[in-house]
Amino acid sequence: MKELTIISGKGGTGKTSIVASFASIAKNIILVDGDVDAADLHLVMPPEIKKEEDFKGGHIAEINPDICTSCGECTDRCQFHAISDDFVVDRIACEGCGVCVYFCPVEAIDFPQRTCGKWFVSDTSCGPMVHARLGIAEENSGLLVSLLRREAKEIAEQKGIETIIIDGPPGIGCPVIASVTGTSAVLIITEPTLSGMHDMERVGELTAFFKIPAMVCINKYDINPEIADQIKKYADENKIKYIGSIPYDSDVTAAMVAQKSLVDFSEGKGAQAMLKVWQEVENFMDL
Repeated sequence: MKELTIISGKGGTGKTSIVASFASIAKNIILVDGDVDAADLHLVMPPEIKKEEDFKGGHIAEINPDICTSCGECTDRCQFHAISDDFVVDRIACEGCGVCVYFCPVEAIDFPQRTCGKWFVSDTSCGPMVHARLGIAEENSGLLVSLLRREAKEIAEQKGIETIIIDGPPGIGCPVIASVTGTSAVLIITEPTLSGMHDMERVGELTAFFKIPAMVCINKYDINPEIADQIKKYADENKIKYIGSIPYDSDVTAAMVAQKSLVDFSEGKGAQAMLKVWQEVENFMDL
């Protein structure tokens, strides 16, 4: 079994559209939408939900007014100002550190695990998909990504699926690290802009730190060929395999509106480039 994580360093590079096209091209795969803070793979690949579970992560303080003596110990010690003067916990401000629970002299504060969202196992036209919906302002997205990957591996083992494709989150934070750690290879999707190149460099440093084999693909390369050439040079100098470019194609937007991948919607230049890029991914990973 092999895992391919597709990341971007920044949002808006077309990562999810590329994942959807790869899913349409590849055989015997399972998908993971690891961008749990802003999941959108289900918009391109409508899922039929087969399993739904609550995601619990972290804890939150709850003060029992029947036991509380209003001593003020919790308000004095809370570094996040999450407890009001009338001893009510602000659920948004509470970081779940547990200091108030530890120091409460009458044990008036409960500390239950909080429900942060939901996760799902679904069927799509291209195979199973494991995805999630994190609650508004909820944290622990890295923990949720790890949960989704574990679930995908279990399903893959049960069904004899050979490849897991993970639509990773943008940036270089905790959820990105959770999506790339231990994966077989990473494909970085970038765009020929200064911000695109800058964030590609940051995520490239991240994959190098974890010693993960990395590839790079330039999406919409023809909007700025000069920066596209700079990206290719950077990749070559930093041992990141350049596997191809995808031109700007207005069919991408039309495909998303139709809730289809580009290769299912069109046979145009973008779709043809997508096929070539996937072939390079297969060669790189020996799929």
